[in-house]
Amino acid sequence: MAHMLETTDTARRPARATPPVWLVVALACAGQFLVVLDISVVNVALPSMRGGLALGEQGLQWVVNAYAIAFAGFMLLGGRAGDLYGRKRMFLVGLGLFTLASLAGGLAQDGWQLLLARAVQGLGAAVLAPSTLTIVTSAVPEGAARARAIATWTAVGAGGGAAGGFVGGVLVEALSWRWVLLINVPVGALVLAGAARWLTESRAGDGRRLDLPGALLVTAGLATLAYGISQTEAEGWTAAATLVPLCAGLVLLALFLLAEARAKAPLMPLGLLRLRSVASANAAMLISGSAMFCMWFFMTLYAQNVLGYTPLEAGLALVPSSLAVIIGSKLAPRLMRTAGPRTVAVLGTLIAATGFGWQSTMTADGAYLTAIMFPGILMMLGAGIAATPLASLATSGAAPEEAGLVSGLINTSRTMGGSLGLAIMSTIAAAHTGTPRTPHSLTEGYALAFRTSMALLATGAVVMWLWLPRRTKEEG
Repeated sequence: MAHMLETTDTARRPARATPPVWLVVALACAGQFLVVLDISVVNVALPSMRGGLALGEQGLQWVVNAYAIAFAGFMLLGGRAGDLYGRKRMFLVGLGLFTLASLAGGLAQDGWQLLLARAVQGLGAAVLAPSTLTIVTSAVPEGAARARAIATWTAVGAGGGAAGGFVGGVLVEALSWRWVLLINVPVGALVLAGAARWLTESRAGDGRRLDLPGALLVTAGLATLAYGISQTEAEGWTAAATLVPLCAGLVLLALFLLAEARAKAPLMPLGLLRLRSVASANAAMLISGSAMFCMWFFMTLYAQNVLGYTPLEAGLALVPSSLAVIIGSKLAPRLMRTAGPRTVAVLGTLIAATGFGWQSTMTADGAYLTAIMFPGILMMLGAGIAATPLASLATSGAAPEEAGLVSGLINTSRTMGGSLGLAIMSTIAAAHTGTPRTPHSLTEGYALAFRTSMALLATGAVVMWLWLPRRTKEEG
């Protein structure tokens, strides 16, 4: 009888329908969009945050860096966790954490509360982001359909970065700076509900453990080093308040390398760096990221603090630059077929360096076309052209089973370089600005940061030309 009741109950329970592929891809892309959007959306809101929470220049820098450092430091760990514990599970955990942290940041009453929320947001993004692409590739069969799905995922990510300035400007001007964070709450809740209902679980557990010590060491080392750099402007290079965090950060990073060399399942297998393509491409991405990441930060401050743009006007002013990244990314594969990846990476870096040099000629009464639009387009067009060949070279040298890890590694290198670069450039700009803070003195500080970035990119182009392999493994 019990068996009959159980059978009847099972028969009455409706079978769960297989979700449409487009819906799975849409949910994964929505998660990726939120992650990328939050890297750029806060930039336009920085001047408003400064007034609302009495944040200084160093505090504004950490609104961006708290997110970026946590994102970079835990990204590889997030990818490994998805493999071991399930991509859907990590998607839900990461998005839930990201959404709650967005709520906390939007309601923050003190600067430290906002910075803590941004760091937790970065942690959630690091858990969420690696699962989005894996969910897409698992849902779509290999072939042309998968290629289209991946292209959609890539375009949505680029679109998130491009939309950040505009969305942030609209939210700040129509509501307040808090809504650049609070907007994530209803959107995140909607995507969470859809993901819990429609996504199916997948994993590739191989018995390896999570390298949590490695993730903690690299994140703590990077944050401590960035804090030490930021202290140099107020304390000087020889003060204990500067030297202690700088030395501590270097020690933590050295311990990270030592831990990775001894770990059975390291977060970053150091053996991969013996491959010329992997080592050189990651070094190049670290250098270029340290120069290019600060562009959005200083451009939005220049537009609002010096030229007097409203948040919405600043966001609209940077839309052409955002679109240039997408155009550069689309041009890169075509250029690579004729000129090769090394030449294209160097070309893109030099184009970006030209844009940074042009931007460094900014004045306190600059015109939009020559002070923002055209140099911004050059900077971001070059960034888009350079990124694709560097990623291609990095992944071409590794074994197929390590492609995902190498892909995550180069994204980590770019974000880590950007975090340290922002700390360095902010310190340079603040030291040169001095007091009183006038539009003219602010412009001089921002211009010096752009000149330093130009020199860094020129150095990076030389490194790329001398060290990057001429062609990918697939090209022979």
